[in-house]
Amino acid sequence: MKSVSVKIAHADIKIRNENKMENQLSNSGQTVFEQIKKLDENKNEYWTARDLSKALEYSEYRHFKPVIDRAKEACSNSGYKVSNHFEDILGMVSIGSGAERKIDDVKLSRYASYLIVQNADPGKEIVALGQTYFAVQTHLQEIQQMETFRQLKTEEDKRLFLRKEMAEHNRHLAEAAKGAGVIEPID
Repeated sequence: MKSVSVKIAHADIKIRNENKMENQLSNSGQTVFEQIKKLDENKNEYWTARDLSKALEYSEYRHFKPVIDRAKEACSNSGYKVSNHFEDILGMVSIGSGAERKIDDVKLSRYASYLIVQNADPGKEIVALGQTYFAVQTHLQEIQQMETFRQLKTEEDKRLFLRKEMAEHNRHLAEAAKGAGVIEPID
């Protein structure tokens, strides 16, 4: 009898966990963050703030706006240009009878979305899942970049690849230094 009640309790926990996961996985096995990801005309991936606010279980968009503001501040403090990662756009919503109206929204890069989940309510399980998702996706992108490097045939190609990467990092460092008020280089 004990075995049956343990199996029932286990099945009940499994069902509750599966219901909880509804927001995280669809029937196709994609995370909610993959489901709401969009591609622009250049095949660059992006998310919208309104979609992300719903995915992160914010009851109203106005409660999500401070999260966006903190993420923008983190972006700026990291030396990145905010407008490269947070683009104000107009979305459309249905208001009934087939009519639509424009609403403010923000087009978010992967980096902006990552900053948002880092600045969202840490008490929400979906936020922790979002933090993991964007960290893993960033790591996968780094692995793909390393694979690209390994496939380069000549030392000259590898040197140019690394030089381009270093130039990009130096540009971000210079932007951060300028933003912090550094005027002259220190030896």
